[in-house]
Amino acid sequence: MKDSIMSDFADDTMGSRDQINATSHEALNTIGARQVAFKTPASTVLLLGSQEVDILIKACKAIYEFAEEGDSNKVYLTEQGALGPLSQLIMHSNRKIRRNAIIALGVMATNSTAKSALLDIDIIPSIIDRLSLDDIAIQEFGTLCLSGLSMESCCQVQIIENNGVPRLVNLLSSADPDVQKNSLETIYNLIQDMQICPAFIELNGIRRLLVLLKSVFNAIQLLALKTLQLIAAYEDSQSAFREERVFDDLIEILNNKDIVDLHGETMLILSNCMSNLESFRMIQKGGGLSLLLEHLLKLPENQAVLQKNSNIEIQAIALKCIASASQNPGIQPYLNEQRIEKILVDLLTGGSDSVKVYGCHAFAFLSSFQPSKDLFRDLGCIPVMVRLLKSSKCPVIVEHALQGLTNLTSGDQLSTMEIFNAGGPEILVPKLEETCPKVVANSITLLGRMAGQEAIRCEVIAYGVVPALVEPLKWEDTQVQINALLCICELAFEDDARTQLREAEGIEPMVNLLRSSHMEVLRSACMAISVCARDEPTAMEMCKFGALEILQEISQSVNRRNKFTEFAMTSMLKYNVSLKYGLLGYLASTDVITHSFYDTGKVGFCQKVLTFEELCMEPVNQLRPVIFVNAIEMSDEDEVHPESSQERNRKLMDDMALSLLVKEVKESIEPLNEEEEQYVALARFVTEIMGGAIEKENLDTFPWLQHLEELRCKLQRNVIPIGMITKGFYCHRALLFKYLADGIGLKCTLVRGEYNRAWNEVLLYKADSCNIENVSQPCCYIVDLMHQPGNFMEADSTAAFEYESL
Repeated sequence: MKDSIMSDFADDTMGSRDQINATSHEALNTIGARQVAFKTPASTVLLLGSQEVDILIKACKAIYEFAEEGDSNKVYLTEQGALGPLSQLIMHSNRKIRRNAIIALGVMATNSTAKSALLDIDIIPSIIDRLSLDDIAIQEFGTLCLSGLSMESCCQVQIIENNGVPRLVNLLSSADPDVQKNSLETIYNLIQDMQICPAFIELNGIRRLLVLLKSVFNAIQLLALKTLQLIAAYEDSQSAFREERVFDDLIEILNNKDIVDLHGETMLILSNCMSNLESFRMIQKGGGLSLLLEHLLKLPENQAVLQKNSNIEIQAIALKCIASASQNPGIQPYLNEQRIEKILVDLLTGGSDSVKVYGCHAFAFLSSFQPSKDLFRDLGCIPVMVRLLKSSKCPVIVEHALQGLTNLTSGDQLSTMEIFNAGGPEILVPKLEETCPKVVANSITLLGRMAGQEAIRCEVIAYGVVPALVEPLKWEDTQVQINALLCICELAFEDDARTQLREAEGIEPMVNLLRSSHMEVLRSACMAISVCARDEPTAMEMCKFGALEILQEISQSVNRRNKFTEFAMTSMLKYNVSLKYGLLGYLASTDVITHSFYDTGKVGFCQKVLTFEELCMEPVNQLRPVIFVNAIEMSDEDEVHPESSQERNRKLMDDMALSLLVKEVKESIEPLNEEEEQYVALARFVTEIMGGAIEKENLDTFPWLQHLEELRCKLQRNVIPIGMITKGFYCHRALLFKYLADGIGLKCTLVRGEYNRAWNEVLLYKADSCNIENVSQPCCYIVDLMHQPGNFMEADSTAAFEYESL
């Protein structure tokens, strides 16, 4: 039709506005305004510029009648420029002109194209100003226009700034239902911004909404309920709801079975209020809680019970109210009195997905309340939740179910074991690959709690937990990082777990977390490092990625240094005597040297620490050789066939069989009764093996350096087994003495000095003939292994000082 109109009246649209004004009056008088609108819409748009009152009245009427016939007409009129003149005419002094113009604008504004065009016209102040006129038609179509425009944020600001909210609130009390509906739609759009709520409440808007709840028009009732939902979400609205006794009206609706289609929206309002303790008490007192429980206890007989305008089940909405209430610790006892836990378990066993969403939400909160926690366990909730985790594809259900299980197992080993027995690890390990931080964090927590029980730790490890933790260690989410580190703390007590962590390349991301600026992450990383340092391969792997250097940096920082970082450093050195000796130059009597110990010389704290494998792969150089203790423990078969054992040991290390040496020393020293005699015998034994006693004046001619170079050339590597050294200096003799002493159960230290000096300290009880009391006081002595083998020098004596230094 639009094409024919444009064709028939092309000549008219090309005429001047004066010509149109001259002829339009006659045209409008000879045929009705409606005939003009249908035959000459373009001309009618031009007539909006006329100065004649009658022409303007009839032209505006023709425009809105034409626009009412369909969206295509509205678009056409918009393209012809009708909106501009109409926006001016709503301020006209003639009552009929303003009325018809605003009716036309209201009708046009229901179209998206026209509405977009109106955004470019500063029309909102004019419309709001006209709303004060006592004209129902102007109010109806003016609010209709605002309801369409108010969906845009820029228009919302204009309505608020031009004092539109008070005008709209007043119009909620209009006798005309269309004015009520349009005004309410506009307010609903405005109130999406919570900042409007205080002004709306202050204007007694809630009271007017309660009146609209009793409207005979369903659309107005629903819109009033939706608006109350938004207001209820505003934190400070609860007191106003209680003052206006909103809950009485809502409960009245829930009691009315004839308006079941309003029950869902009504419950949604309650769901926004029930987390407030005072509001909850008022709802409970009015019977609202009982009504909600009724909806939970009976399943809908058919889908007709569902809301007309929503796909959410009434039962699910009722459960949403309970979930909201369960968030408040002060309300949890009330829910526990109603045994809501039993209802939740039943619904989670066979309810719909929407019911399970809110059921899991309520479970997540109530599971932190001890009486509810006990009741959940007694009701057999854990197997139900584990099955739900296995079957559900809904991420919200999974998230809340995991949160609930995490709360349920806090400080409860029985519940943790029940999750394990229900197949928890098999379900939880794949959850570590999810993208939701809460899902991953809580899954890790549950696995960690299972791993914390020694009886099932190895079984948990068998499900592949350790490799699965590597990726979470790389997350940016701090809670995921913390939980992963704490889980490793539990798992790493087992050798197999530490091995898996190395093989899965998990050491590097774990060490990297020592650099975290988050103090809880740093503390957790230090705890994980401390546990993982229980074996030398893992400790060395951590050193490889800079753990010691980072810890040393932290030890220099006043803000970051704490007992956890100090403990991590101590742990790494405690289980890695090679590293401890390299860094500290001291091994206590409790530090036992065993197979695979090696001495690299003094290591700086900020120096990169190489693993033994890396040291073995280095080409021969002029640096100090690495002295290696390569001792294989003997089996019973080796004792029966010592020669074959010795041959095998020699083949393995191209060295004398240190294990046989320990046996020989033990057999020769154990018969000695006095501990002092045993130390002396051991000292002489070591001295004999290492080239005998050397006079002090002959130290410079003792060819120990040449001997080491010969061994290095022979082996073609910088690592030399100590058993091959037959011309040993202070450092070699002291190391062998410490190794043999540890092997036969004698206590001594190993102390590094300067210039290849090292010595052993022992505690002996030496009686003073003049003072019998000194017998009970042990003294620290240094054992001479170089000049007078077996001689003891008091640690603070001049002789000891001369032995320790050049």
